[in-house]
Amino acid sequence: MKALDRLNFNLLKKVYRSQCNLPLLNFQHTIKHIEMKCVQTFGKNGKKMKITNINLYHVVMPLTEPWVTAYGHQSNIESLFVNLKSDGLSGWGECSPAPMPFYNSEYTAGAFCLARDGFGPQILGQHISSANDLSNLLLSFKGNEFAKSAFDAAWWDLHATSMKTPLWELIGGKHPEIEVGADIPVQSNVTELVDLAGKAIENGYRRVKFKFNRQCSYEMMAAVREAFPELVMHIDCNSGFTLDDIDLFRKLDNLNFSMIEQPLAYDDLIYHSKLQKELITPICLDESITSFDRAMKAIQINACRWINIKTSRVGGLTNALEIHRLCNEHSIPIWVGGMLESAVGQGTSIALATKGGIGYPCDIFPSQRFFSEDFSEPEIIHTARGKITAPSQPGVGFTPKMHQLEAHAIQTASL
Repeated sequence: MKALDRLNFNLLKKVYRSQCNLPLLNFQHTIKHIEMKCVQTFGKNGKKMKITNINLYHVVMPLTEPWVTAYGHQSNIESLFVNLKSDGLSGWGECSPAPMPFYNSEYTAGAFCLARDGFGPQILGQHISSANDLSNLLLSFKGNEFAKSAFDAAWWDLHATSMKTPLWELIGGKHPEIEVGADIPVQSNVTELVDLAGKAIENGYRRVKFKFNRQCSYEMMAAVREAFPELVMHIDCNSGFTLDDIDLFRKLDNLNFSMIEQPLAYDDLIYHSKLQKELITPICLDESITSFDRAMKAIQINACRWINIKTSRVGGLTNALEIHRLCNEHSIPIWVGGMLESAVGQGTSIALATKGGIGYPCDIFPSQRFFSEDFSEPEIIHTARGKITAPSQPGVGFTPKMHQLEAHAIQTASL
């Protein structure tokens, strides 16, 4: 506690206990979080960079095949690309919430408007030396984590580029190579489901995730388990169920899943805690974890045994690093997910996945998995079976293909 003397520590502890209805969970970790937010920056401090230009692109990226989840069918991904410029340097960020507010309350067109009319004017012309500086400029804007994440990612790319350092190294990554898994969308018949799982295994994936909705059945997943008794696998429910489905989850509990991902409402913690008490299979929270505080509360009430960190869902890499630290300190295993972004958006997730303490193959995909041509370059490829390697170039290591952004833009803005 370098920033706090003993008197202030005891006073702060009293305030924390008096203001929080939740039990005190390792208070020293809370102090570390407060110190970090108040007096530290993430990564290395660089010089203050004046943001001289901001460019925004709201684009539609066609998928090679429909992506079917509990939210419905998607044939396109809509992304917001943010470009920050300073002293001849450029940084890019991307977020892909959803075309409409299906995943959570944000959607891409709304994120673009907020970026153009709110965040952009607030940041333009400001001198920024840290991720915390940027975060503080946006404090008056409530929520909107996806939109914030695009600016946060752009600043990290700009900062790492100015430091002439790959982003994954700047944030303390352990090794550039990361392990990734396979994701299979909802299927209408069990034969196709088993075949796709077999192909994933043949392609070198050691973990397979199955999207799961009310069209699926216990019998379908039981057939996959029977076909592949040793496969590391889990289902992702994308908030599609309620506690009234407890009998289904008790049956699924017998299939030796590594986890059940986000079975209940996107904004829930309490009912997930109740469900976890009924199951042997660990619950993994995804949509419910939108901030450091939400992650801390989930841990405190035992709402999950795994957490999926998506940089865009929690407001950016800055907050993701805090959640990563929190989970590691409390022995909550974590893994890294994404939102089917281009390589620019996935690049930030790749950087996060290089840090220690990642306990499960990540949801980061080669470009050709979803796009006939990635909107960014270089394309993400497998560097080994089930492995992806972080770029060695300074910054995030990926940049948009401008002809793709311009050809597929719904709207653009320059500030």
